Amino acid sequence: QVQLVESGGGLAQPGESLRLSCVASGITFSIYIMGWYRQAPGKQRELIASITPGGSANYNHSDKGRFTISRDNAKNTVNLEMSSLKSEDTAVYYCNANALHLDYWGQGTQVTVSS
Repeated sequence: QVQLVESGGGLAQPGESLRLSCVASGITFSIYIMGWYRQAPGKQRELIASITPGGSANYNHSDKGRFTISRDNAKNTVNLEMSSLKSEDTAVYYCNANALHLDYWGQGTQVTVSS
């Protein structure tokens, strides 16, 4: 059974940092492109960043300087470091695993940025 379990979300104040983690099981993690997406209320889900099995990162977001994606293939984990958080970063953040025609999603973790 494939599972992607996100953690690290919560309430943060503007300007603070958060680190999201996603642990995968049931897949050969090292062959999957891993990604972080987010979906804000009333908006479509959007890609934040992805990382190849070899560790090459791609940022698909206008604020890419505030986000850093990383992975540890030995621990089946992908992380997203977020800094200088803004209220508009409030969303549910999802972990994604993609390889060929296989595509898996986590349940999501809520990030709320508010003073």
